[in-house]
Amino acid sequence: MTRPDDIRIGDAERDAVMVALHDHFAAGRLDRGELDERLDAVLSAKTRGDLRVLVRDLPAPNGLPEPERPAAAFGEVPWELGPALVFGGPGRPTRRHHRPHGHMAHRRGPRFPAFPLMVAVFFAVAFTVGVGTAALAVLHVALVIWLVRAAMLLAGARRSRRHLTPGA
Repeated sequence: MTRPDDIRIGDAERDAVMVALHDHFAAGRLDRGELDERLDAVLSAKTRGDLRVLVRDLPAPNGLPEPERPAAAFGEVPWELGPALVFGGPGRPTRRHHRPHGHMAHRRGPRFPAFPLMVAVFFAVAFTVGVGTAALAVLHVALVIWLVRAAMLLAGARRSRRHLTPGA
């Protein structure tokens, strides 16, 4: 079995170490002479071990590829602990609220009969004043219903955010 330091490298690995060396030079960890010596040695390096010798006294990142880890055993988590990618963060259980959409959505509170109300307004105004005025009246009713519904949703969102925020 081949040791990791005996694996041959290519231009990508050499370039990564050269970039890291330039970063360490910019940070003041290397002087110009050391940088030039190490860059020459990087260009002639053949294995990972050759590169490792050149950056062993420098902190990470050093441009070397991460050592390969053995495959995880059955039941082990293959990733390391870190910040969660979903809401909650590490150490907190993530709650996912699934709300069905469409006609099967659960509604809070009683339903408001907007469509029958608009039909009634249309016929009442159409028989008394005219069809054009009735259409305009229905648009006004729809706008008022929409504004009231938007205000109710906004108030509900603020109320639920207040319950989720600690100390509020």
